[in-house]
Amino acid sequence: MRVNGKKVGDKPDPGPAFGLSSGLANRKVTVFVGIRAQQKEKTRRTLIDAAFSQLCANRSFSNLSLREVAREAGIAPTSFYRHFRDMEELGLTLVDEGGLTLRQLMRQARQRIAGGGSVISTSVQTFMEFVENNPNIFRLLLRERSGTSAAFRQAVAREIQHFIAELTDYLEATTQAPREEAYIQAEAMVTIVFSAGADALDMTPEECRALSERTISQLRMIAMGAEVLNRKRRESLSRESLS
Repeated sequence: MRVNGKKVGDKPDPGPAFGLSSGLANRKVTVFVGIRAQQKEKTRRTLIDAAFSQLCANRSFSNLSLREVAREAGIAPTSFYRHFRDMEELGLTLVDEGGLTLRQLMRQARQRIAGGGSVISTSVQTFMEFVENNPNIFRLLLRERSGTSAAFRQAVAREIQHFIAELTDYLEATTQAPREEAYIQAEAMVTIVFSAGADALDMTPEECRALSERTISQLRMIAMGAEVLNRKRRESLSRESLS
């Protein structure tokens, strides 16, 4: 409809201003959602750190309460449930994080070895440094390995299996040993190192250094024995191929 040559009664043409407003609104929503997600992740991280900080030689995770962890994190107990279903889920997260942190350090150690250095010596030193710098994390792995919670025991067992599997891959690639033999060697080495780490928690620095040297010697003996078996196996296969 036109009045005095102008259209009236029609909907306004959505010009650039309308489009700009819509774009700004969308960006504001995106930014808001991003900030909320960051805040939630930050609070979740704070809860994890709060739980780790309360672990010590005289206190295990099973002795912690939800209220204590929430208070240490500076949040209301009810807010805890926005991040974890219960204390068991928090504990399993701690186990996963602890194992992942240690595995990452051991990978870095193997990368340093690639540039020169003793495989066993560097690995043991890296492991002992982790125990010294993160005693609460290592205590968690040790205690929950034989704790009352089946879920925790299984989680720790998985982490240890990850260590064995990664070391098996490394040994298989570097020694050309069969997968089964590499696995047996890796399992023995991981068992010895974890046992040494448990002993190191209650030792003085001097005692830890002596323990590290003994552990290195033990692992070298295992490696030498594995190499002898591997060499005999190759020789036997060579003789069979010639006969």
